[in-house]
Amino acid sequence: MLSFFTELIQTEHNMLKVPECKRKGVMRMQENDAEKAKEAVLAAVRKVPTQLIVMVSAIILISIFFKPWVQVGAGQRGIVLNFGAVQKEVLDEGLHLRIPVMQEVILMDVKVQKAETDAAAASADLQDVTSRVALNYHIVPDKANIVYQNIGVHFKERIIDPAILEVVKAVTAKYTAEELITKRPAVSEAMRRNLMDRLLANNIAVDAFSIVTFSFSKVFTEAIESKQTAEQLALKAKRDLERIKIEAEQKITTARAEAESLRLQRANISPDLIELRKIEANMKAIEKWNGILPQVTGGGAIPLIGLGDVDKKNKP
Repeated sequence: MLSFFTELIQTEHNMLKVPECKRKGVMRMQENDAEKAKEAVLAAVRKVPTQLIVMVSAIILISIFFKPWVQVGAGQRGIVLNFGAVQKEVLDEGLHLRIPVMQEVILMDVKVQKAETDAAAASADLQDVTSRVALNYHIVPDKANIVYQNIGVHFKERIIDPAILEVVKAVTAKYTAEELITKRPAVSEAMRRNLMDRLLANNIAVDAFSIVTFSFSKVFTEAIESKQTAEQLALKAKRDLERIKIEAEQKITTARAEAESLRLQRANISPDLIELRKIEANMKAIEKWNGILPQVTGGGAIPLIGLGDVDKKNKP
């Protein structure tokens, strides 16, 4: 067939080189060859068995309408159903074949999901507490068929939300309202452990748990604020008292040091020391004297301070 078309192209190329009359004759020959080729193709088609055509058509129809394959995406698992019955096999990610009509594949998401819930509870001291908690969880991949068989695809509404409400109420009742605030990490950890135990029994794994917020009544909130204010004032007064005590102790220590210094000085005073201090005072007075006697009006001797004492000391 390929050689036929090649010769046909070559003939058309040669027709450009021949005269008009010859060209018409060549064109008639080409038309005859084309008719012959058409008849040959029709004859070959007639020789194909009808059963083969029917089989090919059936395969194409089945592939289009029944889809004998299924694709499991990332973070999913395929649950195989044989006439509605859940099978033990769990399909991993990828392309898988299935038997049309008999088998059905249900896709389940096994990625980490988030559930955020509001829960009302009462504390150990009977205070109303509203909590908002967040839970990260995922279905155990190998147990996805069991989860589908026992719970279905609405496991959040049927299992997770009720478990969160129950755990929050149970743990909150063990702590006072004040302890819920001061011991928040311990409260969060207790809730996480309880949820893990409850959900793992249903083949749901807990990845993380956190308390988003605690809300109390308006009266209790104002009482807490008043208590905090009183504690801050008491702490300030205590610090002021400690500061005053320290300052008083510093003054006492200083006074004791001065008294001890005076005592030591008195203990060291002797007649010789007193006499020495007098001599030092007289010497300083003499050094300051300019040699001129003071002008004194009236009777009496001319005073000269300490000269008599100096003379006594100079005598042998």
